Amino acid sequence: MGSVDIQRAGQDVGVDLAGVARLLADGTRAAFCLALLDGRAWTANELARYAGVAPSTATSHLNLLASGGLLVEERHGRHRYVRVADRRVVELIESLAALAPQRSARPRSLSASGRQQALARARLCYDHLAGTVALAITDAMVERGLLEWGPEPVLTDKGTLWLTDTGIAVPGGSRRPPVRACLDWTERRPHLAGAVGAALCAHALSAGWMTRIGTTRALIVTPAGRRAWHDHLGLPPADL
Repeated sequence: MGSVDIQRAGQDVGVDLAGVARLLADGTRAAFCLALLDGRAWTANELARYAGVAPSTATSHLNLLASGGLLVEERHGRHRYVRVADRRVVELIESLAALAPQRSARPRSLSASGRQQALARARLCYDHLAGTVALAITDAMVERGLLEWGPEPVLTDKGTLWLTDTGIAVPGGSRRPPVRACLDWTERRPHLAGAVGAALCAHALSAGWMTRIGTTRALIVTPAGRRAWHDHLGLPPADL
């Protein structure tokens, strides 16, 4: 099939897939989207500093991402913030990051190396946990029969009771799936997402089991969290 035929095929189904791909084909825009996976709203200046580009360059890229539907804008007084449009965009970015080839880029400083290691260990993936700690939690829940981890993950009856006993409240009345597998882009294995994953993350943060490292989306397990994960899921404190 020639390029003209391929373009015509895209028009026939009414989907401009190439348009979305072009938005993420730029390294700066891709970096912005990865940063915004922490679920927060960022200013253009914050993202410019994060990516090492001029504020005017950041604004141009953000305008493209917003007009393409990947980001939405929020205004508070004189300040303009952007955030990821919705969970579908989060899932798209995470899936593409997991498929992307790993680069063994040398960190520019010891602090950059520390940030990379912290993000790989535990981080926010929009509203749920990611990284090696999240995978350990998911594995422990499967081993204890709280989750059935197949092509379509399911929360078991035992898992429902465990959530109640642990004090984790999953909001009802939502069309969001209770359990979903999200491919971890640093570990290349799926971790727990969905309504249960979000509730677990929210509880871990509010109970002080985990806390943010500065203003990044990297997380650290607190001493109280190491005890809690061991008591509730049998995770060895040394592994956290």
